Amino acid sequence: MRKVYFDHSATTPTAPEVASLMVEYMTTHYGNPSSVHSFGRETKKALIKARAQVAELIGANPLEILFTSGGTEADNIAIRGVAKANKKRGNHIITTQIEHHAVLHACEALEKEGFRVTYVPVDEYARVNPKDIEDAICDDTILISVMFANNEVGTLQPIKEIGKIAKEHGIYFHTDAVQAVGNYPIDVNEYGIDLLTMSAHKFHGPKGVGALYIRKGVKIRPISFGGAQERTLRPGTENIPGIIGLGKAAEIAKAELEGKMAHLQRLRDRLITGIQERIDEAKLNGHPTERMPGNVNFSFRYIEGEALLLNLDLRGIAGSSGSACTSGSLDPSHVLLAMGMTHEIAHGSLRLSLGRDNTDEDVDYCLEVLPEIVARLRSMSPLYNGNKEA
Repeated sequence: MRKVYFDHSATTPTAPEVASLMVEYMTTHYGNPSSVHSFGRETKKALIKARAQVAELIGANPLEILFTSGGTEADNIAIRGVAKANKKRGNHIITTQIEHHAVLHACEALEKEGFRVTYVPVDEYARVNPKDIEDAICDDTILISVMFANNEVGTLQPIKEIGKIAKEHGIYFHTDAVQAVGNYPIDVNEYGIDLLTMSAHKFHGPKGVGALYIRKGVKIRPISFGGAQERTLRPGTENIPGIIGLGKAAEIAKAELEGKMAHLQRLRDRLITGIQERIDEAKLNGHPTERMPGNVNFSFRYIEGEALLLNLDLRGIAGSSGSACTSGSLDPSHVLLAMGMTHEIAHGSLRLSLGRDNTDEDVDYCLEVLPEIVARLRSMSPLYNGNKEA
């Protein structure tokens, strides 16, 4: 049976070059970078190189890169760290209704500590209007946090416009760019970004490591304590193999970005067009053009998303019904609901996220299998049969 992996938004396979380099720093170059002997100095040198590799990917200064355990920790350091450091100046934060739960839950926790949070709505394409962000600004607003690209439907946000608004009002601007870094061109200075979150495993690096870009001069406090590593903002012995892997993955991503994007956009558009031609009442979710190169998200009426996923898996195709971080929840996607979708249709969503190693044959196989599964599941649905009889 053919095996097709269409879940790259959840995680990507670690590049062989990354994995082999990480093994070296587990077995041969294993010194603690805080040690003064030659083993430690050797590792410290590699740590500095990785910081430069990550910085180059987003147009930053190496000293502005903070290594973390991944996107969730980076989001929490950015939001809670800025909130705590700037509380005397204000206690208001602006974000959107469709953020990753790492952002939403961090904001909810701050609300319990006396901060105010405005959750700006989005349109039917999951795109926020910059004017709505500006209208939400108050005298005590200290932070705006808007994701670069939505992890479920792939919609790209008007980051440059929001960055300009934030700068004009003297407000820090954070973006959760976990889905975008390594998959879409980003320059933090061009976009006016003050803090940016990334995660290695979204662009062929290892799981369990990420980074937070913090523009020089941003006032921020640590949210955990224990040592002087990472400027005391993320204390504890560094995950050297993971960080080295992140650096190498960043280097590869920068070199391959242009070709990778063109490849993914072509496959994505073929898959979208094929689904629309072969399956009736299939709704494309997210912006039709302002979306991530490899993201395909559809809702199919009269069927349940989990049943669709299980049947695809039986035919060797891996997809998802939304964010992998919320896969254990029975509730429909908060993103789709924020876009104005009904619970019934939101439950029938399918995300197929393509990667650099996917081929035309993978797309052809999916277009062969998916319509058959949708037709079979609909044939068992009294809602679909009733609709056809009517």
